[in-house]
Amino acid sequence: MENQAPQKHRTQPSRAGQTLYLVLGFSCVGLAALGAALPLLPTTPFVLLAAGCFARSSERWHNWLVGTRLFGPLLKNWQHNRCIDKNVKRIALGSILIFGTSSLIILPSVTVRVIGFMLLLIGYIVVLRLKTCPDCEL
Repeated sequence: MENQAPQKHRTQPSRAGQTLYLVLGFSCVGLAALGAALPLLPTTPFVLLAAGCFARSSERWHNWLVGTRLFGPLLKNWQHNRCIDKNVKRIALGSILIFGTSSLIILPSVTVRVIGFMLLLIGYIVVLRLKTCPDCEL
């Protein structure tokens, strides 16, 4: 007999768990949408979290998110290769630096600037640590 690694079987969450994942998924989509418009809020991590939540709660909403033109390629790369495209990474990091830094200048107080800087730093580190895909097409 061949030695085979045991297969992981993911259990379906309870109905309450599915509802919680669905709510979290929509919340993450909302935060990702805000992140596209607000420089202090990252988009990519929230899109990845939303996809994970939808995968555990609703095949319909997961397929919808993966099928969008805006987020679909990012999510497909993540699902198949556990990486993000280098251009997506460059745009995300550049946006954090350019728009985030410029927004820090107009913030009213030092305290708010420090909080904003910390949020930018967290977002930057999260995106920077994501594995970059090799040059390949899906």
